[in-house]
Amino acid sequence: MADWTEKYRPSTLSEVRGNDKARDAFAEWARSWDDHREAVVLHGSPGVGKTSAAHALANDMGWETVELNASDQRTADVIERFAGRAARNATLGGSAAGGGAAGGDTASRQLVVLDEADNIHGNYDRGGASAITKLVKESGQPIVLIANDYYDMSRGLRNATQEIEFRDVSARSIVPVLRDVCRKEGIEFESDALQRIAEGNRGDLRGAINDLQAATQGRDSITVEDVVTGDRDKALGLFPFLDAVLKEESAEEALRSAYAVDETPDDLTAWIENNLLDVYEPAEAVRAYDFLANADVWLGRVRATQNYSYWRYATDNAAAGVAAARDGEKGGWTRYGRPQFWSSSDATADEVVGKIAAASGCSVATARREVLPFLQAVTHHCKPRELTVAMAAAYDLDEEGVAFVTGSGESTNKVESIVEDAQARREELIEEHADGAFALGQADRGDDEVDPAAADESPGDDAGGTATETEQPASADGAVADEPADDEEDDDQAGLTDFM
Repeated sequence: MADWTEKYRPSTLSEVRGNDKARDAFAEWARSWDDHREAVVLHGSPGVGKTSAAHALANDMGWETVELNASDQRTADVIERFAGRAARNATLGGSAAGGGAAGGDTASRQLVVLDEADNIHGNYDRGGASAITKLVKESGQPIVLIANDYYDMSRGLRNATQEIEFRDVSARSIVPVLRDVCRKEGIEFESDALQRIAEGNRGDLRGAINDLQAATQGRDSITVEDVVTGDRDKALGLFPFLDAVLKEESAEEALRSAYAVDETPDDLTAWIENNLLDVYEPAEAVRAYDFLANADVWLGRVRATQNYSYWRYATDNAAAGVAAARDGEKGGWTRYGRPQFWSSSDATADEVVGKIAAASGCSVATARREVLPFLQAVTHHCKPRELTVAMAAAYDLDEEGVAFVTGSGESTNKVESIVEDAQARREELIEEHADGAFALGQADRGDDEVDPAAADESPGDDAGGTATETEQPASADGAVADEPADDEEDDDQAGLTDFM
């Protein structure tokens, strides 16, 4: 039996159900692509129609599609060989896709679809994230990135793209789709049966179609008794959770939502705190912060005692307490922001903390708890610039690392220039701390300038002396380099003292 999710996949955007605003925004992105020439990220829960919308759009526009998904080894080499070729206006066979990049015949364009853009990790994907970021900046063809969790993508990739959120599909929108499938398959149905399938899948249209196919296999009709009564095991997303706590639900329902989210109370508390002031009025926020303070106390007891039964009290305060502090329901849409430091899942944070710990000679825990917050405070938004350059040099940070610490976009010219200056500074420090190791090579080349590491001579040095095995290497003019000063003996210790 054919898979109904593929058999009844939308062939045009007008057939995409349950996300009208997202669908219209996606169509507008395609129509105006010549004006902005930016890639777009479609993000939302699994099964809400993101990939289907991408293929439907390509069909509407008459564009060829090139797809790279999670089953591929998405290394920098693979991305360049397949998606990169398409994005630079060539077909997979190597022939030019005439006119697309120049804004000519739009039917000759290729839509590059990169699925699971939030799931690039591990050795197989080494270099993949940076390759995709480079690709979306240089592409001559439209690119669609598909992601379940927008904030699991790198900051540089988010800054280089537009974003469109696909929300969970309501049961009211799922039922007509199930009804259409039944009619096309010649299956009689009870309306309550379709309603139960729709409600049991909680926003997952693809899951609802799969359940309908399973329930009707070998039958020509479906009743309520044919539908499995248990709900599909699906975790609540972070954004619906924030809506529940900050806008919509009662304290009891908000607490129930907290237990349906696949995140720890530490992370949930951080998300609520980071977005509270975007929704609550001042008086509401004052009451809510009392509950968040209580939650933080309980989280501190968990860390101190490793007794995770205290988590329930943190969740009570963060979810139920904050919801209870609200005066009624809130309307409208809010762009929720991710907490700046989310240590449980941020690979960039782990890498930066590791570099700080190695360079400073402290533990990773100390680097995370004490050094990193200090660096974030003193280099916020790359100010002062010289201190930020010194920090990047001391810890050998790349654009992503500097952007993470300072809170700036890694794709900005400011961050890129800081990393370039930091690299030059590291090279200068290596030469300066080499105790004249490069002086002999410079003399052999006949350079006129004296190596900085051997330039300073102490009074009384014999300029015409010959170096022995126990003497320092000679500079270009034959002078003997000074012995290192006492305060330079520990040059191999890199840390805050190198640039403060």
